[in-house]
Amino acid sequence: MGEAGREEYKIQAFDAETQQLLKTALKDPGAVDLEKAANVIVDHSLQDCVFSKEAGRMCYAIIQAESKQTGQSVFRRGLLNRLQQEYQTRERLRECSLQGWVCYVTFICNIFDYLRVNNMPMMALVNPVYDCLFRLAQPDSLSKEEEVDCLVLQLHRVGEQLEKMNGQRMDELFVLIRDGFLLLTGLSSLAQLLLLEIIEFRAAGWKTTPAAHKYYYSEVSD
Repeated sequence: MGEAGREEYKIQAFDAETQQLLKTALKDPGAVDLEKAANVIVDHSLQDCVFSKEAGRMCYAIIQAESKQTGQSVFRRGLLNRLQQEYQTRERLRECSLQGWVCYVTFICNIFDYLRVNNMPMMALVNPVYDCLFRLAQPDSLSKEEEVDCLVLQLHRVGEQLEKMNGQRMDELFVLIRDGFLLLTGLSSLAQLLLLEIIEFRAAGWKTTPAAHKYYYSEVSD
């Protein structure tokens, strides 16, 4: 099964017209409006956090199909332009919809994880991703379990890659995380557990030791 085939199961959440648009984008990208396809995927990602966790793979598949068929990058350009638009209004998004904000951070980190230029992460996304994670590490965000959970999940997913691209910013981010863990009053016990886990995860070289896995994940399941 190719990339296109693996993505079709994710398309079932859309209406019939959009399903057809995305299926065609995956199989015959030159035949559809790829900028519209990019906007459809971003719109759905901002509303559906489950989809936002996996949408990067679909975007990667469309980019690969377009490059192979036409040698162009219309879809990628449309996708990055839309990500930039949402990035510029991210504070308003967070105020209007905490779920939409968490979905956006999940989506941009997912895109950062999948999109490559010469087998390297896209430099253009490094600082926007960092900025989103820094926002999640502010005191008002650390008081909300949804944002702490998002911060920790994204650092598990892309933290090691991000650190390789800009180690100084990762150091600064973890100063915020440690200060939040040590100094903030009113953190929930789950938030404290998640923050301590990600601090130890990075300290162990972005790996979970067997002892840490047993401790943290038995605690979370309890």
